[in-house]
Order: sequence, then C-alpha cells, then structure tokens
Amino acid sequence: MIPNKYLASICLFFSFSYLTAQEKLPIKFGKVSLNDFDLKSTLIDSNTNAVVIADVGKTEFLANASELTFSLNFVQKRRVKIINKKGFDVATITIPLYISGGKVEKLEGLKASTYNIENGKVVETSVERSDIFTEKHNKNWEYRKFTFPALKEGSIIEYSYQIKSDFFFNLQSWKFQGQYPVLWSQYEANIPEFFKYVTLAQGYLPFFINKNETSQVQFSFIQRSKIDADRIKERQAAEQFDVTGSIDYHTWVMKDVPALKWEAFTTTIENSISKIEFQLNQVKFPNSLPVNYMDNWQQVSTGLLESENFGVPIERANNWLDDKVEFVVKTAATQSEKAQKIYEFVRDNFSCTDQNKLYTGIGLKEVFKNKSGSVAEINLLLIAMLRAIKMEADPVILSTRSNGRTHEIYPLMGRFNYVIAQLKIGDATIYLDASVASLAFGKLPTEVYNGHARVIYKNLATPVYFMADSLKEATKTLVFISNMDKGGVEGNFTNVLGFYESLELRDKLKKTGRPDYEKSLRESFSDETVIKNVEIDSLKLLGEPVAVKYNLQFKTFDEADIVYFNPMLNQAIKKNPFVSADRFYPVEMPYTMDDLYTFNMEVPKGYKVDELPKSVRFNLNESEGMFEYIIVNSGDKIQLRCRLVIGKATFLNEDYESLREFFAFVVKKEAEQIVFKKIK
Repeated sequence: MIPNKYLASICLFFSFSYLTAQEKLPIKFGKVSLNDFDLKSTLIDSNTNAVVIADVGKTEFLANASELTFSLNFVQKRRVKIINKKGFDVATITIPLYISGGKVEKLEGLKASTYNIENGKVVETSVERSDIFTEKHNKNWEYRKFTFPALKEGSIIEYSYQIKSDFFFNLQSWKFQGQYPVLWSQYEANIPEFFKYVTLAQGYLPFFINKNETSQVQFSFIQRSKIDADRIKERQAAEQFDVTGSIDYHTWVMKDVPALKWEAFTTTIENSISKIEFQLNQVKFPNSLPVNYMDNWQQVSTGLLESENFGVPIERANNWLDDKVEFVVKTAATQSEKAQKIYEFVRDNFSCTDQNKLYTGIGLKEVFKNKSGSVAEINLLLIAMLRAIKMEADPVILSTRSNGRTHEIYPLMGRFNYVIAQLKIGDATIYLDASVASLAFGKLPTEVYNGHARVIYKNLATPVYFMADSLKEATKTLVFISNMDKGGVEGNFTNVLGFYESLELRDKLKKTGRPDYEKSLRESFSDETVIKNVEIDSLKLLGEPVAVKYNLQFKTFDEADIVYFNPMLNQAIKKNPFVSADRFYPVEMPYTMDDLYTFNMEVPKGYKVDELPKSVRFNLNESEGMFEYIIVNSGDKIQLRCRLVIGKATFLNEDYESLREFFAFVVKKEAEQIVFKKIK
C-alpha cells in the first residue's frame, strides 16, 4: 500500500499505446454485418467445429482512492463463429472471480449476444441478466456462468466484460490458443513501475506482435490533513503534489493460431498451449520500502512446515499414534520391515478421496478415524506414523503429469497438487505413496513422474526429479503351438506383464471382476481361436509381475485349403498411436519399454508354409529405440522373436516424424501373416 502521507485520492494520467494501421484488429466489436458471416481461413476445414474470430484483452492499473492504492481493471472482448453443432460447447461461458479477506473481484459491463442471419438480415439475441447465474466453486473462487441463446449452425456469438480487482497478484494471464482455431488473439498490459512481475511465456508459436513501450508519466496525488477547527466540525485541507514514474505498455498478438488438440502420449495440453502468465514479485511505491510477494524456496519450506494444513500435523508430537504404530510393527525386526508394515497398513486400510490435494482439510486424527482422506492427508499420516518410531521421513511436494509442470526457479505454489513421502533408511532413499491401492512398497504411480519436485525440510526445500525416462516397463510373452495327437492345433500362451501393466490389471480386476476380464481377453482373438483355462499368477504379490496364462485352440486348420495366420496373435500393435502428420508439442510416454515376444509353432499337419514374413531389424534415431522381427522356418517348425524397445519416454517435436514413421513400420510389420497351404 501507498504510505499514509499519500492519502485518499490518486490521479493517474497516461496515454494509451495503439497498434499501427497494418497491425490493426481486423474487426469492430459490437457491429456484426452480413459480410462477417462469410469467414474464410486456411485454418478452417471439415473438422473445424468453431473458430475464434477475435479475442482481445487488456489490463490497466487504475487509481483506488478508498484503499490508497491501485486496482486492476481487466477487459475482454471475444467473437466466435460456430460452424456446426459440435461447436456449441464454445457458447457456454465461465468467468472466474477471486475472493479473499472479505473482498471479491467485481464483474461489470457484461454484454453478450448471438447473431444469426434471418431473411437476409442480421438478427441479434442478447443474453438477459436473468440468464447469468453464480456458482460458488470454493472459498477463493466463484464463477459467473451463462449460455448464449438462439444458437444455430453458423451463429456468431460475441461478449465483453470487465473485472475490477484489488488483488495485485491476480494480474490476468492470457491464452492465445485453445481447442478451436483463433484468427486474432491480442493482450495488452499497462504496468506501472511500482509493480514488478515475473512474466512466464510458453508455447511453440511465434508472436505476430511482441512489443513493449515505456513512457515517463506524472502521477498526481492529493495529500489530506485533518484540522480540528471548533471541536465540532472537521475541515480538510488538501495539498497536491506530483511523483514522476513510468508505465510499461506491453502488447502481444498472435494471428492465425491453429487449434491445439489432445493426442496420444500427452500428459496435459496445458504444458504446450501458447499463453502468458504473471507472478507478482515485488511492490515498491515512492519513498517506501519494497514489499516482496514471491517467496524463495527457503521461505516456502518454512511456511509449509508452519502451516496448520501441512507441516504442523507432522511436526507436532502425535503421541496418540504411538500405540497404534507399535501394534502395526510388532512382528517386524528391522527398520526396513517396520517401514514396510506401516506403509502397507496405511495403503490397505485408508481409501483416497481426492488425488489432487497439496494441503489437508481435516486433522490426522480424523483421517485415522474415517479411514479415508485426500492424497495429502494419507501421505502426511504415513509420515507421522513413520516418525512415531523415529524414522527419517519427510514430505515431497510435486505436480502430477495431468496437472502440468512446476517451475524450478520460481516457487509458484499454485502449480503443486500432490504430496508423497521420502524415507531414508541408512544410505537408501525410498519414495512412498500410500494413497494408491495395490502399489508396492518403494514404487510410485506413473502420474508423479513429472520432473521437478521438492523435498520439504526445515528451512530447506531440496529439488528432486522424477523422470519418466527412469522407468522401464519390461514385458515377456511366450507362445508354444503344436499339433494335437487327435488332430487339430493347440497352444499355450504366457504373458508376463510389466510392473505398471500388472498394477493396471490388479485395479481392473477389482473394479470389473474376473469374468469381464476373461471376456475382453477372448474378444482380443479372432472367432477361430478358442481360449481355455485362464490362470492369473501373483495377483496378491504386489511387488511381483502378474503372469497371465491360458490354452489356445485354433479352428482355422480344420478344413481350409489356405490359412492366413498372424504369429503375433493378440499382441500386435494394430494402430499407430501417432495419427497426426504434424505435432507441435512433445511426445510424453509414461515410461520406457522393452517388449519381448517369443513364438514357437509346429507346422500344422497336412499343411506347408507357402509364404513367410521377412526378418527385419529397424532402429529409431540410431540409439533411441529398436524393433526386430526375426522369423525362421526350419523344416516342420517356425520360430519368431519380436522385440520392441523404446529407450526414452520423452521425444521433442523435431523427433516426432521419425517416431511416427517408426511406429508405422512396426504396425505394418506386425500385421504380416504366415500363409499355410494344404498339402494335396
């Protein structure tokens, strides 16, 4: 806040920056003509359901006399054309408003209309005030929501509004890109020198305009002093004085922005969308000390451990846990065994109600009583129980893959949404997450392998990294097919799953049951193949891989003169996961992989091999992956060894084409068949 000597009224005078003629916004908001419906762009094709014609935002700092400071004024204007009914979702609008300390951001001047062509004229249908409703999201956010009326294929919708805010830290971010193409996206921010922000930009698209102009301006203040004239009435004497400062006029524009659509192996689209964010670092008014708003990591760790919703529940003496923990570990001899007993107790007896929480909402006693809690509550309880037997356990904060990346330099706490435990036993460091059912001791779900995280110690937040490249999922499949003594062809199939495939199967069997799983297994084969005697090993041994075994019987060799037989059976990759010709953000797989498929087959009696696929070996970018398909026909036996290795989990944009071609080759090769002919 401005010091008291700069009292009630602050008058701010400055000039606006304008775009040059050739950089001008291509439409005029508030006026829709017949020509505006005839929209042409190379971004519009048969798959386009809606297109954003223009999206313009501007933030200014305005005088706030009553609070002796400034307020933010954000204005947005947006026009969209709906191509077809699949684009109707763009007509449902949500405007978030921040709440804190009894104050709320104010929404003003909302205007919204739908425009249609009727009888050769443009007809406007406005959103009525009664159509706008308020939704309380949580203690800090409420939403204003409405849906445009009179929607048709070909409608144009347009809305504008302003938000007045007293929260400096909430300088509006701006997304230039979304699920629909954007022809023009523009954001301006006019920031006085008193406010220091860190600007964070991301995305792969270049700016059409990116400029910053600075002007010296004169800020006029009115200082008021109270004079007691006759002890009955108060008079005010005012004295005006000027302070010289500057304003930075930022303008960012992108044009012809393609839609950013979700594709396979994407953690979250938010990591790649073109946008600008602002984080308030410092406020310094004239003749006053600076006020810092962005903590460093040391301050973050101290603040977290002093928080009643994070550190206090594990830092305090939880004597009520002593007897409970002693009962859990009574049969364990070593520290490692005790830690495992405590982990398994929490994992198996507490259900997770929310996998997206950094702070607790209830006390650990209540969590223990309810036998349920959020990921933060369960894993902080785990830490408290480990500490109850003097073990070195500390919380680790991170962001899950679907939540987006954190920032290593700036402690932007809003980006963290998950807590796990770090345990040290001797020289070993073990990471634990008791919120995930069926997860083995010392293992973590793939969702947490999202790079940068922080271990929270006293006065220290140490970086630690969970990289998907460090995970290797190895699977092995062994198939034996032979002739039956009484005629016909049968086989044995054994599939040893990787750790995460095993975890997925255990969860699936809990939810759907074994009959449904066996049904899906049968459906993965052709109608000519019979599945019998399904066995699933190691389901309860959570640290061991699950093995799925069953017998096969093939009807195809009963009568047919020519049999086309795919030796990959149901293990072939049937579709290239990388469909798009171009991709503008990284491929993010959950782990590296090494899949080995071994196939042994006796040539069916009465048949001969007419055609056999050729053996190949193919590398991905020399050393980043490998595919081999080695097949041999030696007399009455056929042997195949097929191996797919992906040596890293994350591939940058420039590697996409080679990765796509690699998988296209794999799909094509694994679809090849052996041709058997009946001997006559």
